[in-house]
Amino acid sequence: MPETLLAAAAGLGTGLSLIVAIGAQNAFVLRQGIRREHVPVIVAICALSDALLIALGISGIGTVLQAWPGAVTAISWIGGAFLVGYGLLAARRALRPSGLEPGEDTARPLRASVLTCLALTWLNPHVYLDTVLLLGSVANSYGAERWAFGSGAAVASVLWFGGLGFGARLLGRFFARPNAWRALDAVIACTMTVLGVIMIGRG
Repeated sequence: MPETLLAAAAGLGTGLSLIVAIGAQNAFVLRQGIRREHVPVIVAICALSDALLIALGISGIGTVLQAWPGAVTAISWIGGAFLVGYGLLAARRALRPSGLEPGEDTARPLRASVLTCLALTWLNPHVYLDTVLLLGSVANSYGAERWAFGSGAAVASVLWFGGLGFGARLLGRFFARPNAWRALDAVIACTMTVLGVIMIGRG
């Protein structure tokens, strides 16, 4: 039992260290949380996707990715192009800011939000390199306790995305000002565009 708990704790810490960083997915979840748009669905998609990717890494799918580097290259090109496009849309919003008034119905359609979240999650090559290969390799180093490690890493995703998505609503009053949205969208635009260019360059 102690070994299982230690492995789970290690997975929790490792998982948090990998996902608690500014990135395309986190920026999207943050924006959805502030606008209170389909937050439970978005958080669930991110957390479940991470859990699935972690399970794939522990199951050994990482060796397949290593044997087929062309798959990661293709994902880099497609994902990079998507991020650049999303960054340009964010830049456009930054040039035409609008405040967020309490009770204002500004939600995007659920389908559009879900598709965007899935694209930001599954078209990111770093997800496969970090979550599948890295976390999978570290988890397997724990031997019989590898699934405990993986469970801890999955819990880290739930805690992080849940906190980011549901906690972001506390910033709602601040983002009632157009200039605040302009700043956020400008940061998102720069983040998405830079990450997209880097992904294409490494593809």
